[in-house]
Amino acid sequence: MRGFTKAARALLLAGCAALAAPAAMAQAPTLRVGMAAQDVGRLDPHFAVSTIDRVVVAWMFNGLVRFRPGSINPAEIEPDLAERWETSEDGKTWTFHLRRGVRFHGDFGELTAEDVVFSIRKAATAATSAFAADFRAIEAVEAVDPYTVRVRLRENVPTLLGLLTNYSGGYIVSRRAVEQRGADFARSPIGTGPFALERVTPNQSAELIAHAAYFRGAPQIGRISYRFIPSDASRDLAFQNRELDLNYGRGDQTWVNRTRQLPNVTVDVFEPGELAVLNLNTSIPPFNDIRIRRALAHAINRPEIARWRGPDVSREGQSLVPRGYLGFTADNGLPQFDLARARALLAEAGHPNGITIRVIHTQLPEMLATMQVIQQQLRRAGITLDLQVVEHATFHQQIRQNLSPLVYYSAARFPIADIYLTQFYHGRSIVQTPTAVTNFSHCNQADAEIDAARLTTNREEQLRLWAEAQRKLIAEVCGVPLIETLLVFARRSNLDYGYELRGSMSLGPLITEATRLR
Repeated sequence: MRGFTKAARALLLAGCAALAAPAAMAQAPTLRVGMAAQDVGRLDPHFAVSTIDRVVVAWMFNGLVRFRPGSINPAEIEPDLAERWETSEDGKTWTFHLRRGVRFHGDFGELTAEDVVFSIRKAATAATSAFAADFRAIEAVEAVDPYTVRVRLRENVPTLLGLLTNYSGGYIVSRRAVEQRGADFARSPIGTGPFALERVTPNQSAELIAHAAYFRGAPQIGRISYRFIPSDASRDLAFQNRELDLNYGRGDQTWVNRTRQLPNVTVDVFEPGELAVLNLNTSIPPFNDIRIRRALAHAINRPEIARWRGPDVSREGQSLVPRGYLGFTADNGLPQFDLARARALLAEAGHPNGITIRVIHTQLPEMLATMQVIQQQLRRAGITLDLQVVEHATFHQQIRQNLSPLVYYSAARFPIADIYLTQFYHGRSIVQTPTAVTNFSHCNQADAEIDAARLTTNREEQLRLWAEAQRKLIAEVCGVPLIETLLVFARRSNLDYGYELRGSMSLGPLITEATRLR
């Protein structure tokens, strides 16, 4: 055994546990998935922030509650690990009653209230979660008995169930696995979901095996091979050659039209639309000068970007909150495309001959292609972006270290304005602070409105406050919305998800116990 690292031993342990499934599962088919990635990042679900990680994490973990498969409608949230719950009259005490007999992957035993308490506390702690800020309203969480969990809030929140669903910080982990594996848990996670991680081969694939003891029934698919193929051309060729059953698609019309022509292939285009925003760091040059921020905002031609992407897969961004979210408003003073105004503002700021800005950006093909269109638009106004292209996981690390004055970020969140405004534009979420999330702009001008909207129980007042927050942030040009791009995957027609795919908060098709290859 000499030469094995701690991580390797943990991965081997995960693999051996997963392989303990009944022999019948070995005869079930393998689902081959192609992902635009060099590698996965962190598979601890409370740190899974990139699309690459979110997609696969959703196959391995559950929440107390869940979005109905194929839906992102909060009205369709249903029981998951909790079979029922009740709320106090003031809405500040929630009691969840767990299913009995739910098994973790491998030999980590039955899920109990202690695992749920541990998971929520972990998700609410900045050192152990990227989503800690979402849980600040939780005052206490306790195990009443082995199958009952009580959550007490210090203040009301727009939707507690939204925080505890099968998404982001809501995933439930095995306490024993986290404590035993420590930092290695990020590459050898243990959940209760329909699939368990067998192994990760860096720069090649993540291999998953069916969780035969899954509480909703053994999956009909025996294995998932989640393959990292960063090149669009290589991934498309593998799909055309029937080496893949499910392929991460490109959110542009040409790709969709071409792929739809392939025989026995279905292209799924689904919600949520990921809102792409140029986040401008107002605390450092050159964007500490609002004239330069305004110049950039006026240089962006949103209709042109949406036409380039195509009508089936994109729509113009209209605010710093995506369209369709509760609390979105288009009445916000968003600067419109005006090249002459952009050039005049640059000259007024002391750059009559233009300005060059060094920007770190991901090599992820879809995001890089969009950024190159933005680069061309800004060049017309005299703003040159010097793109430093890095691997996607490195991009996520570096943008959280204030290494880029401009951050292109595309994201979808729980469909309510509070989550987006809090994570991206609240002072508590500023990167490189103890409570950091994804506030790359360093803006905090709308903190009062965001906080007040969270606390009020008057829906009209809440909507007014969210609208005012958007107006303030746009007036400060904290970010410049670009487009909303719908999610696109292509699948062989013999792949049946087991539900109608209208939306997925995990940003990819949910593979469940009902999914099958016919």
